[in-house]
Amino acid sequence: MWVFAYGSLIWNPEFVHVEQRPATAPGWHRSFCLKLTRWRGTRDLPALMMALDRGGSCNGIVYRLPAEDHFGQLGQLMRREVDANPPTNVPCWIKVKTKEGPLCALAFVAAPDGRAYAGRVPLEQVADALARAAGHWGSSAQYLFRTVGKLEESGIRDRNLWHIQDLVARQIIASTGGADPA
Repeated sequence: MWVFAYGSLIWNPEFVHVEQRPATAPGWHRSFCLKLTRWRGTRDLPALMMALDRGGSCNGIVYRLPAEDHFGQLGQLMRREVDANPPTNVPCWIKVKTKEGPLCALAFVAAPDGRAYAGRVPLEQVADALARAAGHWGSSAQYLFRTVGKLEESGIRDRNLWHIQDLVARQIIASTGGADPA
């Protein structure tokens, strides 16, 4: 059993795995398309969280779970990733490509009919939300920073995330009275 990670599951999987490989999910892209009013945001200042959304292609990491306790591992994943009723971040079997060949993997994708689905948000608006939103799990900027760092460490480059990171850094620096990094 394989799980495809594209965001926080890369830097904080919270499940046991026995193998990991770089993988590409064709037909899906990494997107800040879920609105959060808790965890890394509040009702007054909602955050945006990543999910896989339809279209494009997403490079990430696929993890192989140990042969035993799939039920327990899946339960842990579901409690972490799917919490709303009805959910907007839903489990889905997708096809991924690896150097060793294609695999079927479990991934968490955006449900366009979900209440928390924000759709395609312009990158400037994404950066604004990430620069300002924070909740009891930390800031949205920290979520972005950890994701970008782990992707870079894994040799994965997502130009949209790097652009958003630059925009977020500029907004944070401007809001604290610091000099622009340009």
